[in-house]
Amino acid sequence: MRQALAQRDEVAATGGAIRWGLAGLALATLLSSLGTSIANVGLPALALAFEVPFREVQWVVLAYLLSITTLIVGVGRLGDMVGRRRLLLAGIALFTAASAVAGAASNLWMLVAARAVQGLGAAVMMALATAFVGDTVPKARIGRAMGLMGTMSALGTALGPSLGGVLIAAFGWPAIFLATVPPGVVAFLLVRRHLPADREETGSGQGRFDIAGTLILALTLAAYALAMTGGHGWLDSVLLLTAAGGAGLFLAVERAVEARTASPLLRTAMLRDRGLCGRLSMSMLVATVLMATLVVGPFHLARALGLGAAAVGIVMSAGPLVAALTGVPAGRLVDRFGAERMTILGLTAVAAGCILLALLPATLGVAGYGVPIAVVTAGYALFQTANNTAVMADVEKDRRGVVSGLLNLSRNLGLVTGASAMGAVFTLATGAEVAAAAPDAVAAGTRTTFAVAGGLIAVALAIAVGMVRRR
Repeated sequence: MRQALAQRDEVAATGGAIRWGLAGLALATLLSSLGTSIANVGLPALALAFEVPFREVQWVVLAYLLSITTLIVGVGRLGDMVGRRRLLLAGIALFTAASAVAGAASNLWMLVAARAVQGLGAAVMMALATAFVGDTVPKARIGRAMGLMGTMSALGTALGPSLGGVLIAAFGWPAIFLATVPPGVVAFLLVRRHLPADREETGSGQGRFDIAGTLILALTLAAYALAMTGGHGWLDSVLLLTAAGGAGLFLAVERAVEARTASPLLRTAMLRDRGLCGRLSMSMLVATVLMATLVVGPFHLARALGLGAAAVGIVMSAGPLVAALTGVPAGRLVDRFGAERMTILGLTAVAAGCILLALLPATLGVAGYGVPIAVVTAGYALFQTANNTAVMADVEKDRRGVVSGLLNLSRNLGLVTGASAMGAVFTLATGAEVAAAAPDAVAAGTRTTFAVAGGLIAVALAIAVGMVRRR
């Protein structure tokens, strides 16, 4: 009897530790997404405070995004080698300290530097929070945990604009950075107290960290991301060529490293894994379409539907809010019905929403735009949860960090590509300067953009169905 009670207490204590550990991971995920959205709303106030033009102040956002995009795969692999818990703690501490420095910045470039460091901390948090799910959660419940991570990411995106606006109005621009310091401390304490310690053998026998591959990949991704931001004229073409050459050089270096040591940044066999490459491709395609909703939405609501700034903000926050509310139920569906079925169902919902946006007339008003957007974002939440679960459930323990980094990288590259490519489609389809275009022209541009988006999702669906048939 005593032994049974002791076992019950041990199980309860373990379950409690898992819940509190997941709370720490969820908070880290929330902070990393909040770091992007809360800064966007502060750009006008920062431009006034530092007396700089917009092309300079936008580096407050770009420095953060570039840092995440270029470093997330490298930090994921580093976590596999040195221990995910200790590196995650370092990442949270770095993010929190950089937030405090950003809030105290006396000039723009000090703020930009602090944001770049904050982005490094966010890259660690993004990559290792996802990787840790496989270490702490039973396989049968991974879908629910991934749904929770997706919910917190969407919640951070939705919360940023409104929270940032309130903080700036009440306390000034430093508050949007200082506000993340207390929850950063809480996340650090939760992770330190409740996540399992790294195994002593972590890092043994794995060789040295692949510095050359990491640097080449970081420079390649930076060149691509900068080219996609546009506005550099002929330099954009040079950057794209540099990115293409860098990708080839990276693969050559990784083959050479793999021949000499057991610890390349990326095993070339992973690139021959059709399942992994297919899921990374789908993630990038869906993220590209999701960015279309953020690029096109403000112009469609303001120009085609004639809404004021406050109403535009409310309608725009509805999409991330739907994704946040859908995340945990999506995880339960994945655990019950399987990741492959839910991947296809999620993609089908995104495609349906895009088709509605491409066909419905602007005369239907806010409902004609808001309902399809809700379908798109709900489908995105289901797809992301199912896709991440399928990738992370079966990956080897010593590669979870780098694979998690690749998942987050594919999403970030999709967002960067979507901002450029879908924005260009919208501009061309509108046929004039968007800010001065007639309502009918903007509505036509919206329909064309989402018709293209529907085509991209059709490609993703073809990949998903092909993977199921191969199985």
